[in-house]
Amino acid sequence: MYRSRPKDKLDDHVLRFLSSMQHDQSILYYDILGSEAHSIMLHEMGHLTSDELKKILSALEDAKKNPDKIETEGFEDIHEALEVFVIKKAGMDAGGKMHTARSRNDQVVLDIRMKVRDDINDVCAALASLIEGLVQRAQESKQSPMPMYTHLQQAQIGTFSHFLLSYAYALMRDMERLYLVYQRVNQSPLGACAIGGSSISIDRKKTAILLGFDSIVRNSIDATSSRDAFLEYAATLAIMTSTLGRIAEDFIIWSTTEFGYIELADRYSSTSSAMPQKKNPDPLELIRAKAAIVTSNLVSMLGIVKALPSGYSRDLQDIKPSLLSASATTLDAIKVIDGTVRSLKVNKEKMRQAASTSYAIALDIAEQLVIEKKMPFRAAHKILGALVERAASKDNLPLAKLQLSDIASVLKAQKLNVKPDELMKIIRDMTPEKSLQTRKSVGSPNLGEQEEMIKSLSQGVSNYKIGIQRRTKMVQGSFDNLGRIVMKYLQS
Repeated sequence: MYRSRPKDKLDDHVLRFLSSMQHDQSILYYDILGSEAHSIMLHEMGHLTSDELKKILSALEDAKKNPDKIETEGFEDIHEALEVFVIKKAGMDAGGKMHTARSRNDQVVLDIRMKVRDDINDVCAALASLIEGLVQRAQESKQSPMPMYTHLQQAQIGTFSHFLLSYAYALMRDMERLYLVYQRVNQSPLGACAIGGSSISIDRKKTAILLGFDSIVRNSIDATSSRDAFLEYAATLAIMTSTLGRIAEDFIIWSTTEFGYIELADRYSSTSSAMPQKKNPDPLELIRAKAAIVTSNLVSMLGIVKALPSGYSRDLQDIKPSLLSASATTLDAIKVIDGTVRSLKVNKEKMRQAASTSYAIALDIAEQLVIEKKMPFRAAHKILGALVERAASKDNLPLAKLQLSDIASVLKAQKLNVKPDELMKIIRDMTPEKSLQTRKSVGSPNLGEQEEMIKSLSQGVSNYKIGIQRRTKMVQGSFDNLGRIVMKYLQS
């Protein structure tokens, strides 16, 4: 239909090569809404008669209710297929005017902006649920001591709650990024036409309002050729899924027989075709892989836009598959992690047992020497290092099981004026629970700090949920209003 200058029919292989139909079904609904808003605006500006508008809207409503009626064979994309459908239903005299003062260049990016806008709200809602799940499970584990790890080596005593809250904070930053990128996505490019606007009088702000946008993309070149808002969105998803991958990895490790800190629910586990005892964390393993896929989606998009000339180029068509993939993959991953968090069983006794025999208590003992004996930290560090070495040489004996003679020997070698029995008392008093009680710094796993973090996160996610619901209602309200206007014209 678009071939006005070229006279020969497009080569079939080239048509298949050019076609985006495989990925266009996800934006058909938005293409119909955009065409309805554009047609109503054209009528109000005097470019369509009431009868012409009625015929166009009738065809578009038919397409909305019966999308399978739209023939897609032989078309480059859904936009061309929809316009042909409208012209067949409404006639060329009416349907042929629907594309007045519009180009595929602004039409395509309009549809994608509306799709991504909805995707952002969906991802934000799922993310809010995940953060709530992490906070709820943290509330249950505020006094569940466990070893925390650096380099996958036991480092300090912490709590399962503290661990969960660390990821809740990371995901709250992702929420903030998503919430901000929405503002840049929710701007209408419609009416920018091919690149330089139109000599036909149109009202871009009118269509923006009808379609629920906050504003318009002012510059017509920018409106049709820029994809930075989509890149920002994909980058946010890549950052987020990398965090989901880290959560998945921790859960995978901690659910092993060797650790046994958590047990995954059966419905979030897989089995082996050969080994009957297996309970595999396949969904979590796939989340690690999906994080790489979302990152590759972003890299693909960045590669496509790199060094493109100003104005629309067909290269931009291939951003859509990566963008849609990043959205869908991230949403699925969030839901899997959310379900895993809410359903997993925490083995608090196994965690406490590991903490009780861990050398991760060493820093707390060293700090007590600094506090009680006014000892230089480096000297305390050396004493505890020597004590750990002595205990490890005795079949990994816990520090609290060292004999007075062991402690005296270490102190003598270090040439420090500390009484062995006083140091022994400090060591034996330093239980995992005492370790947590002694932490005073902001953000530590001290019980009071954990409660403050839970309170802060709960309030923060609640505020975001209100904002997400408001945005979702605003968009849906605009669509409902557009539907009422369409019905008014159809019934007139």
